[in-house]
Amino acid sequence: MLKKIVLLLPLLALLSLAVTAQKKYKPWNEWNDKDAQKMLNDSPWGQTQTETNTAEMFYSPTNQTGTTNRATGNSSITSSNDRSVQGALNQAVSVNYRIRLLSAKPIRQAFARHLILQNPQAEAQLKAFAEQTSAEWIVVAVDYDAGDQRLSGKVMQAFNSAVLGTLKNNTYLETKEGKRLFLQDYKPPIKDGLGAKFVFARMLEDKPFVDAGSGYLRFYSEVTSDLKLNMRFKVSDMMFDGKLEY
Repeated sequence: MLKKIVLLLPLLALLSLAVTAQKKYKPWNEWNDKDAQKMLNDSPWGQTQTETNTAEMFYSPTNQTGTTNRATGNSSITSSNDRSVQGALNQAVSVNYRIRLLSAKPIRQAFARHLILQNPQAEAQLKAFAEQTSAEWIVVAVDYDAGDQRLSGKVMQAFNSAVLGTLKNNTYLETKEGKRLFLQDYKPPIKDGLGAKFVFARMLEDKPFVDAGSGYLRFYSEVTSDLKLNMRFKVSDMMFDGKLEY
């Protein structure tokens, strides 16, 4: 018996270190806006995918062609390509895709705290949103921002025109073991500040899709041929208040 106990000591020490290593967070109602933004954009549950286009970083003139209306005799200028329609950007431009596990409590708490700091009267209403649990679904919310409104418009059009039928075969969650969970539902962005919502079942073959041994949770979606989202979340970092949140 003593020999077995001695053999168990190194394992217990490792478990103790793992528990100690879990990050401690302040109560969400004590977060400032910087805390909330970090949770939303740079945390185990919220990450940023930045896509930068350098193709038009340097100035080059746009091509234009002249046409004449035969009925009126008036001349007009039309663009020879899309670039001349929207204007040359002449700089590197980026779009930030904010990919967040909305079903994870810390993300909902960060959203709630950000709004409460702007409008304290909304605290009672937002508290229920922040504290609720999700037992049936995994929800990935994707929002975006860009320095150029012309790029924002293209991204907005892509998310608004996307439908479940075209997304479901190219949108999934994946774990380190290679298990995949395909999309169940899709909600385009509405005016709630949360972005587009990708909905997945929480269970696979009567078991939780994610557990402590899953390694990572990867979200992948081909929204369009030009818009592909790909983000990994490290499962071992996703402990919050002693519970695996995702």
